[in-house]
Amino acid sequence: MKAPTPSIGNGIHVTTQELVALEGRARDLAFIQRARSHQQLAGRMQSSVRGRGLIFEELREYLPGDDVRAIDWRVTARTRKPVVRVYGEEKERPAIVVVDQRINMFFGSRFAMKSVAAAQAAMLAAWRILGSGDRVGGFVFNDEDISEIKPHRSRNAVIALADRIAEKNGMLKSTYAGVPSPEALDNVLRQVAGVAHHDFLLVVVSDYDGHGDTTRQLLLELSSRNDVICLLIYDPFMLELPTTGDIVVSGGALQAELSFRQAAVRQSIDTFARDRGRELREWQRQLGLPMLPISTAEEVAPQLRSLLEQSAWRQRRR
Repeated sequence: MKAPTPSIGNGIHVTTQELVALEGRARDLAFIQRARSHQQLAGRMQSSVRGRGLIFEELREYLPGDDVRAIDWRVTARTRKPVVRVYGEEKERPAIVVVDQRINMFFGSRFAMKSVAAAQAAMLAAWRILGSGDRVGGFVFNDEDISEIKPHRSRNAVIALADRIAEKNGMLKSTYAGVPSPEALDNVLRQVAGVAHHDFLLVVVSDYDGHGDTTRQLLLELSSRNDVICLLIYDPFMLELPTTGDIVVSGGALQAELSFRQAAVRQSIDTFARDRGRELREWQRQLGLPMLPISTAEEVAPQLRSLLEQSAWRQRRR
């Protein structure tokens, strides 16, 4: 069966123009965040980015002229005084999109490189957030440095994010001679923590290579004060290994040849991939973070739409 042809670009690299062109495809996406019971935050906690809502502010005694529909009858019965619930209009909240463009992302077996899928997923998120009327910025990182775009409510800010993504994406090559940086994920999360003190929406787009206890702790701290959505970029090749042939893999300056004819090689790779998947799913359970898997074997926009709809369904079921 012939693999589908990428609808945007060649699946190997992206350009600013291609990322800007995703604006139209982001309009029907809807981000759903989990509700928090332990703190009162402005922004989209139980609602989605589809529209504004109201947030609870306080309980106070009933005053002449108050809407009787606002009376909290349970509190009124307990205190024996009429008490009303006061709501305020939901405030806008800034969002930060974190995009991984390290050399480990420069891999793809069918449709697109992980780096391309990450770029597209990040821009779909950025365009949708801007479309909801919120400020959006981002951090784009590779093995060498981190670029920051401060949150603004403007198309120029999103285009600047697209520029930084395309710039770092274009630096990825099979002849990359630098040193891979597994710790770069933790480094960028520390920078995000220095900016997102509270009430931010954080979208982290990565394959989470190099994750460990420090990564888990950083995400836990970020999610205690903000909403965090993790988009996990993966290539299904790791889960559907061939039984014949050889492959040369590169980690920058170092290369290794793997023979899939050897059962031990296939078993080692399969065990690594599945153990890693279990770890990340356990994180999702422990931290309560949405961990949405995006495959490089299919177009990103339909996958993201479906995953967000499933998240919305789970929210309604709760």
